[in-house]
Parts: sequence; structure tokens; C-alpha cells
Amino acid sequence: MTTIPSPAGTRLLRLRNLTVLVPVRAAVGCTLLAALLVVAAAAALSVGTASVGPLRSLAALVGVGDAADVLVVQRLRLPRLQAGLLVGTALGVSGCLMQTLARNRLATPGTVGIDDGATAFAVASVVGVSTSLLPSGMALVGAATAAALALALAGGAGTSGYRFVVVGLGVGAVLGAVTNLLLVRAPIDAANAAFPWAVGSLNARPALPVTLLGVGLAGCLPLAVLVGHRLTALRFPDTVAAGLGVRVRAVRLAALALAVVCAGPAVAVGGPLGLVALVAPEAARRVCGPRGVPVLSSGLAGAVLVLLADTAGRTVAAPVEVPVGLVTSIVGGPYLVWLLLSSRPRRLP
Repeated sequence: MTTIPSPAGTRLLRLRNLTVLVPVRAAVGCTLLAALLVVAAAAALSVGTASVGPLRSLAALVGVGDAADVLVVQRLRLPRLQAGLLVGTALGVSGCLMQTLARNRLATPGTVGIDDGATAFAVASVVGVSTSLLPSGMALVGAATAAALALALAGGAGTSGYRFVVVGLGVGAVLGAVTNLLLVRAPIDAANAAFPWAVGSLNARPALPVTLLGVGLAGCLPLAVLVGHRLTALRFPDTVAAGLGVRVRAVRLAALALAVVCAGPAVAVGGPLGLVALVAPEAARRVCGPRGVPVLSSGLAGAVLVLLADTAGRTVAAPVEVPVGLVTSIVGGPYLVWLLLSSRPRRLP
């Protein structure tokens, strides 16, 4: 039997009749990010005003140990951990798809208006229309509306990366103004109820939107990984990608749809967490290398970033809590400035 050598930096894994080509650096990078995520999750359960040691928090997680520890871990910190894990993963995946789709590292759900659209419609569901409309459902509608507007005005997804970004910024600015108008004109109680969706917070998130986000992410993540493999070919000109057998238009529409479905419910749960979708894919590329589209590692990096930011927001200025959206903006803002002031435009490799 002739042994076919694997390309440099990869390994062939054979399982019966199935052969899988695994990039070594990407596999190691995903493993490291997964380990870092475990550490961030342990810190989220252990660190806070009421300090609970790692072993005690692990015992409290399964309902064993001191009653106060069980209350703090299961009732207060575990729901935040679940929300942060899902929101960070969804935003990281969405950002990776958007950046690759537009061939531009600035193209994220925040910079092309998807976050603003989801926020505007979620706030409207609280302060402007019947309360029977769930903010998560309205956020998905708002995200799809913003994406459709940016796509139509830019002349097609991925046809011009910077044009797509600039048009998205304009759409986001308009929708952001709508959000501010709704909050200003709303009664004080309604404005207070909608405020977490406008600033970004994981505190006391309703269980139903978190569950819906988890179900949606479970369905979208495998599809996003598959679409990510196809997006690798779109780094070439469209004619070359089509020659390789890629249905260019269908792949772009699928990537955009998955980015919207991930970002909309994530914003409905955690609000517009500033620049997570910008930083997470870049961190994934640094760890896993430029080969391929790092959809899974971007999700892991996004979850790590959100959990660490939420833990820092709860503890740094305790007993005052800094919303996680402000913390992620502080972290991502300098990176965005550096990206804009780079000597030349940076495109995806």
C-alpha cells in the first residue's frame, strides 16, 4: 500500500475508511484555547465579592458543600457563565464569518450595523411595542434587516470589502440613533428595563433567550465550520473559486445568514458587547495560524474574552459592577485604533 505524504504542517488521521487531514498548529491552538476557556470558567465561578475557592466552587456546582457556596455558584454565577459562554462563542463565530466574507478585518457584526440593528429592535420590543414580543426574536429581525440594508447598498456581499464596511457603519449609525431616540422618549421604567440591551450586560439574563441562543448555536456552529471550509476558497478571485467548484454566491449568502443568526440572539442576550467579534478572530488567527478560516477557534477566543471581561467587571471596581460591554470596549478599542492606523490596509491572508 502506497503511503501518501501529508502536506507540511498537517497530519493524516485514518479512521477505518475515513481519512482526515488535520492542521497541526490549528489543532494545538484550539486545544490551548479550550484549556484557557476552562481556566476562565473556573475564575468566573470562583472570583467575586464572595470568594469561593476552585475546589469549593466545583463542589457547589454539583450541589455539594456549604449552602452559601451553592447559592452563590448555582444561582448567581452559573447563569452568567452560561450566558457569557454562549454570547462570546456566537460573536466570535459571527465575526470570523463576516471578516472572511468581506475580505476585511474591520468587517464585524458591530462595524457593519448588525449589532446596532439587533439592539434597536430589541430595545423597541421593550419600550416601543407590546411586551409579548421577545427581545431575542426582535433582535434577530433587526440583525437581518441591518445586514440586508448593508448588503443591498454595498452592491453584494464581499464585492468590495471596504465599501461593505463603510456602508455598514452608516446603517449602524442610523440604527444607533433610533436606539437612543427610543430610550430618551421611553418612560423611565421601560428605559431602565431596556438599558442592559443598549450597554451590554450579563447580569440577570432571562433564561428563555439564553436557551434559544444555545439551541441556535448548537445548530449553527457545525454549519459555520462547514461554510468556513468553503470560505477558504473565496480568498481567491471569484473566477478561481468558481473553477474550484465553489458556488460563490450560495456560500456568501450562507455565511451572511449564519453570521446574522449567531449575532442577533447573542446581542439579545448580552447586548452589543463592543468589539468582541473584532478581537476574537484575530486572536484565533494568531494562535492557530493563517491557514484556513478559524471558525471554531474564533468561537473559543470569543468565549474566553467575554468570560474574562465579565469577571473583571464584577471584581475590579467591586462592589460597583462595570458592565461587560464597557470592559470589552476598553479592551477592543486600542486594537481597533491600531488596526486603523496601520501603515497599509490589512486584508485576510
